[in-house]
Amino acid sequence: MLDDFMWRALLAGILVAMAAAPLGCFVVWRRMAYFGDATAHAAILGVALSLLMNISIFLGVLTVALLMATCVSLLSGRGYAMDTLLGVMAHSALAVGLVAVSFLTSVRIDLHAYLFGDILAVGKQDLWVIGGGVALVLLLLYWRWSPLLAATLSEELAYASGIQPRREQLVLTLALAVVVAVALKVVGVLLIAALLIIPAATARPFCRTPEAMAMVAVGVAMLAVVTGLKSAYLLDTPTGPTIVSLAALLFTLATLMSHVWRVFRQRLAPETPKIPMR
Repeated sequence: MLDDFMWRALLAGILVAMAAAPLGCFVVWRRMAYFGDATAHAAILGVALSLLMNISIFLGVLTVALLMATCVSLLSGRGYAMDTLLGVMAHSALAVGLVAVSFLTSVRIDLHAYLFGDILAVGKQDLWVIGGGVALVLLLLYWRWSPLLAATLSEELAYASGIQPRREQLVLTLALAVVVAVALKVVGVLLIAALLIIPAATARPFCRTPEAMAMVAVGVAMLAVVTGLKSAYLLDTPTGPTIVSLAALLFTLATLMSHVWRVFRQRLAPETPKIPMR
């Protein structure tokens, strides 16, 4: 089965969806969308360093993403706003990475594959790397789920429960860096943040508990991957952008359905009788 490139692509997409969707819930809850986008932008510098030092691209991207996220976490609140640091470091890392890649004349590089993903080129070794990274992220989320929720809900509540919000932030940073590294082949540097945010945002109106939102988000991400792969194959379009486009379409439909259902419930709700004033 794994000899067929479509099956490998499908398995890689589903694995990334399983890790990105629940992690994306925390990104949405904490309003860290720009943080995830900045970490993803820094990945291109990791690609350049990996090719320069002749090491694994996964290892290089993971290292740079971790350094980027850790630096932002440590420097925030020390004279600079979070969004300022993210803007400076993310675009600086992306620019330096692109400049560094241009100097690698001895290596033939397809930047399009790194920027927008090349899921159809996923090999068996890539599947093992993606599977290991996804397993690590899922284990981290399972282990720290309750503390992460408490720290997300309220830092004061977390402190009262004996939880260190700073430590939970570092756990989330580690998980985010791993997801960026494993998703590089699937949707590329520029679209990783979309795969984190859109499924979680799609699931949010229909769920009452965090666990339900994470499960629905995984389902939405998997549906986007499967339909995106099929559509890209039939229409001969780029696979990564097609997957994200299908996820955006699902978000639009979910938003419309939520709005229609809200209006419908308001129409069906019995009107409160007005008591005449004397």
